[in-house]
Amino acid sequence: MPVFFQSRAGRQCLLVMALGVTLWLVGAILELDNWLVAFVSAYENYGADKLVLALGIGGTMSFVYSILRIVDLRKEMELRAGAQAKADWTATHDHLTKLPNRYAFERKVPPRRTKTDVEDDEWERNVTIFSVDLDGFKKVNDLVGHNGGDALLIEVAKRICAIGNADCVYRFGGDEFVVVALGLSSKHEERFARLLIQAVTRPIHINGFAVEVGASVGYDRWEQGREPLEDAAHRADLAMYEAKARGPNHQMAFEASMQDKVAKRATLESKLRVAIQRKAIRPFYQPLIDLRNGTVCGFEALARWTDEDGVTIPPPVFIGIAEETGLITELFEDLLAQACRDALTWHDQITLSFNVSPVQMEDKLLASRIFKVLSANGLPPHRLEIEITENGLIQDPAVAAIILDELHDAGVRIALDDFGTGYSSLAQLARFRFDKIKIDKSFIATCRDDERQEKIIRAMLGLGRSLNILTTAEGIEEHRQLGHLLQLGCDVGQGYLFGKAMPAEETRSFVLTREETLANG
Repeated sequence: MPVFFQSRAGRQCLLVMALGVTLWLVGAILELDNWLVAFVSAYENYGADKLVLALGIGGTMSFVYSILRIVDLRKEMELRAGAQAKADWTATHDHLTKLPNRYAFERKVPPRRTKTDVEDDEWERNVTIFSVDLDGFKKVNDLVGHNGGDALLIEVAKRICAIGNADCVYRFGGDEFVVVALGLSSKHEERFARLLIQAVTRPIHINGFAVEVGASVGYDRWEQGREPLEDAAHRADLAMYEAKARGPNHQMAFEASMQDKVAKRATLESKLRVAIQRKAIRPFYQPLIDLRNGTVCGFEALARWTDEDGVTIPPPVFIGIAEETGLITELFEDLLAQACRDALTWHDQITLSFNVSPVQMEDKLLASRIFKVLSANGLPPHRLEIEITENGLIQDPAVAAIILDELHDAGVRIALDDFGTGYSSLAQLARFRFDKIKIDKSFIATCRDDERQEKIIRAMLGLGRSLNILTTAEGIEEHRQLGHLLQLGCDVGQGYLFGKAMPAEETRSFVLTREETLANG
């Protein structure tokens, strides 16, 4: 509108013009009415009055139809708007907990905001993103079923909403929640994270069971105006995973080193994929010594990897990545195949000891995979000894029992590794069949100086003899440790005192040297 009409005089002028147009229209209508009356009077004998009446009725009906059509269109628009609103709500909310989902979170902040928006006043304050992930949720599902798991998620969502604003709590899927908190100082951020953990970890009664889950919380502040809200949520996620790595019920604020760690891990994962394809990861072998006669009775295969830059990657690092990325099966089969070929160069009485990851014990095809590798490389099953940790047995005991039975029936021997470090060692011995238990090196290191440790070792050795199970002591590094274990009647020894892990080409010379040393007294 021109500036003139925005002034008071302009508005008065516009009002006068509108009044003039209205008077002109009234006059035109009156003139048309006079014309119609004259027309009907002049042509009344020709039925003009009926024509005008028909036109009037038709006009009235058209007007009524138009009104009804407008009403119908309005109802249709309202129904369409309601359906669209319902579809939008469904797309932006979790069907179980009714909380907003990840898509709603991405739409939380418009790309451009003005200072006149009411919502902007809230967002001008500190905005902190909290990422909450449940610990042990799978065990709850196994205990009370999926319906019970759903009930737990609903209750957890209610508890989180009771602490944070319900409109600022999101479920990103599975057992992961995100909370957007406003106006928290650094001190209050940590306190808020602890409150979230306390709320989630209180017992929840489901189907007569009091179930508990843990929670890991990571958080970081959003840099307003300089980044999307999703970037802060990503950093909160990184902090949450770092907290989870420290055990259940931890909270952590994001630190720049976490981002560097993720970048380093991504690079390492890429290198690992290439290394597996090129078979660059090789098995090394640490000798197992029969303490009754001093001979080599076996070798334990240990994975070793030196990357293209000559950097040696520790096994816990790359094996952990392989487990998380699903590469562990391919790596396992490749290393086992190499180890079987190497074992064929040893004496027939020397066994190959090979570790199985806890993640693999959930694979129902594990036994058939092992048999396939043994058959393809010609190693008899009785020369293979599979080592399994207690953690691998408790993930899915039913599947683990099937796998161990299949291996036993084929002649493969089973060893329980790191015995004594788990919370249910005796329960595992009672439930599963083992041919050997390996006493963890943490007991061996202090057995001479700690009377309690020595008594525990005596009990383990006595348990092995009573169950007719061989015992292996790991981590023997000193002659006095060896002498003490010989007195206690340990069957097999392993450790740096006998030899470190070596390449396959050195194992044969090691065996020959050992035999010559024993022959010469």
